[in-house]
Amino acid sequence: MSSSDSELPDLGALAPWASEIARTFVSLSGDIALVIDSGGVIQNVAQGAGDPMAASAYDWVGRPWVDTVSEDTRSKIENLLKEVSTTGVARRREVRHTLQHGDSIPVAYSAVRFGVDGPVLATGRDLRAIAAIQQRFLDSQQEMERGYWRARQAETRYRLLFQVATDAVLVVDATTLHIVEANQAASQMFDLSSEQLVDRLATLGFEERSRAGVEELLTTARATGQSGEMRARLLGRFAMTSVAATPFRADDGMRLLVRIRTVDTPELNSALSGSLARLVDDAHDGVVVTDSTGRILMANPAFLKLVRLNGEAEVRGLPIMDWLAPIAQPGLPLLQQVRRDGLARRIPAIVKVAHEPVSQVELSAALLTEGDQECIGFTVRIVEADAASDSPYELNLAIQNLARRIGDLPLSALMAAAAVVAERHFVQTALQRTHDDVTAAAALLGISGDSLTSLQKRQERAPRKGD
Repeated sequence: MSSSDSELPDLGALAPWASEIARTFVSLSGDIALVIDSGGVIQNVAQGAGDPMAASAYDWVGRPWVDTVSEDTRSKIENLLKEVSTTGVARRREVRHTLQHGDSIPVAYSAVRFGVDGPVLATGRDLRAIAAIQQRFLDSQQEMERGYWRARQAETRYRLLFQVATDAVLVVDATTLHIVEANQAASQMFDLSSEQLVDRLATLGFEERSRAGVEELLTTARATGQSGEMRARLLGRFAMTSVAATPFRADDGMRLLVRIRTVDTPELNSALSGSLARLVDDAHDGVVVTDSTGRILMANPAFLKLVRLNGEAEVRGLPIMDWLAPIAQPGLPLLQQVRRDGLARRIPAIVKVAHEPVSQVELSAALLTEGDQECIGFTVRIVEADAASDSPYELNLAIQNLARRIGDLPLSALMAAAAVVAERHFVQTALQRTHDDVTAAAALLGISGDSLTSLQKRQERAPRKGD
C-alpha cells in the first residue's frame, strides 16, 4: 500500500457490500452509482428507482466503463481509474455517456476504492440541468450581442442618410430629451440652425397644447424600446405634423430618432424637397437612390459626371450595377447584402463606362423603408489617385479582368499573365514610394538598378493583358 493509501482508512471490509452501498449512495445524494472491478469493467449499476437517469444504463453491466462514454472523454475515465487505484479516491471528473439514437448525458463522477484490490464505487451527478442553464445563458448572451450589433448597424444606417432626408430628423438624448443632432430639414422647419437646435428640449418646437403629448411619446419610446407616432402642431404655425420616435442604442447611451413630417401643408413639403435637391445636387460625392432591385430612381450631378452622362433621365430605371463593379467582394452580392443587413460601408469598387473601368471609388449603401416602398441609398466617393497609388486597386482590377478570361485561356497562361501584372504593379509601387529614384526603387525590390531599368523597358513594350 502506498503512503497515500496509509492516510485513508482501509475500506476493504466493505467490498462485499459494494452494490448495496451504491444503491444507498444513489438514494441519498447521487443520480447514478457504478461498481467497477479492477479491470475497469462495470459490475453493477444503481439509479434512483423513481426517476432513473437513463433506463439503458443497466445494460452497461459487463462492459468496460470507458466504452460507455464519448470518445473525447474516455481519457478522463482512464485517468480517474488510475488515480483511484493509486490513492484510493479520485477527484470529480465530467464525462459524457453516449446513448442510443445519438443522445448523450453529461455526468460528473467521483470515486472511492474498497481496499487494495477491491472494487471501485463511482457516484455520478446528472449535469443536464446545469448544462441547460449554461446553454440558456450562452444563448441569452449571444442574443444580446446580436441585438447590440443590430443597434449599431441601425445607428450607422441612420447617420449615413441623416443629412439627405426629406423629413425633419432629430437625434434626441433619451435621458434628458435634449436634441443631440438635427438635419437640414429640421433647421428649416424650426427656423433655427442645426447648432442652435442642439441642447434644446425636443418639445420646444411644438405649441403648448402639443408638448405634453410629444413628451409622452418620447418617454414611452424610451421606456418600452418600441417606436411610436402621433400628431402635433408646430409652435406659431397651423401646420399639423406627424411625429415618430424610434429608440436606438449609441455608444454613450440610449438615443431617440425623431422624425417630423408635415401632413397638411404641401408648400412646406415642397420646400423641404427643394432643400433635399439642393443638398444632393451640391454634394461632391455621387448620391443615388434605387428601388429594392437596384434600379435607379434618382441620381445627383456628381454621379452623372462619374458615369459621363448629361442627364438623370439617361440612368433612371436602369440597374445601378451597370456602372459599378465592387472589387474582390466576399460573400453576398452588394444589393443582397444591403437588403439582408440594411447597410454596407466603404466597399472598394470601379466605375465602368461602356464596360471599361474609368474611376476608383468607395461605395456606401443603406436600406430605406418608406411605407410599403423599400429603397436603397448609395453614396459613391471617388478615391483620389495619389491616395490610392500605394493601394491594390489597380492590381485587383487587373486580376478581375483576367478572371473574366477563365475558360478562354488555360491556367498556365492565366498565371503567366497574372505574374506580368503583379510585376508591373510592384515596380510602379516601388518607383512611386521612392519618387522615381531608380536606384532606391531597385533596392526596395532587392534587384540591381540595371535589372529594374530592363524590367521597365520590357513592360513598356509588353501588352497590358490584365489591364
